[in-house]
Amino acid sequence: MDLDNSFEVDAGRDVAWRVLNDVERIAPCLPGAQLEEIDGDTYKGSVKVKVGPITAQYKGKAVFVEQNEAEGKVVIKGEGRDSRGAGNANALITATLHELTPEKTRVDVHTDLAITGKVAQFGRGVMADVSGKLMGQFSDNLQELLASQPQDTVVEEAAEAVAEEAPAQDSGPRKIDMPEAEAVDLLDAAGAPVLQRALPVAGVVAVLLLLRRFLKRRG
Repeated sequence: MDLDNSFEVDAGRDVAWRVLNDVERIAPCLPGAQLEEIDGDTYKGSVKVKVGPITAQYKGKAVFVEQNEAEGKVVIKGEGRDSRGAGNANALITATLHELTPEKTRVDVHTDLAITGKVAQFGRGVMADVSGKLMGQFSDNLQELLASQPQDTVVEEAAEAVAEEAPAQDSGPRKIDMPEAEAVDLLDAAGAPVLQRALPVAGVVAVLLLLRRFLKRRG
């Protein structure tokens, strides 16, 4: 399925470019995401999502396919698998930066998403609503990050991170000490309209879980 989202940040295009290409810096801004390891151009981690009583953790990796600073275009390929083998997700994400003013940048994000398993039951409409809400949360977190530090400092630290990462590619994977992320509740993220559509599925799952516990006790 194709998903399109946009958000704006109060930063110049150069600053936004460096920040969005610094995965270690922006990972904490992504709801439910935890960066665990960097191995050259490959970033490994996990994303936790919750749908009513169901919690799923997708462990996988992301790789930069294209980084075209002149065009302000970043392409990332990500793939993940439910840690319990109940499904998987693959995405090709294209982010394009547009300068609105010297102090404001719009980021257009196109995601080509393929997902299987329980989460896929909700279909494109629900997933589009959820992705929009989560993108809004990411944008708010990113704004807080940019506001907490002078833009010159952000640029310098991002440039230093890139320079430090080059020799690290030859020394093997680098573990990232990042706090464990809290699972994103997709029903909560989507809001009331989506909740109404998702309730029948969540209700059936809840009943099945209750029956399963009852039968275990009877057994």
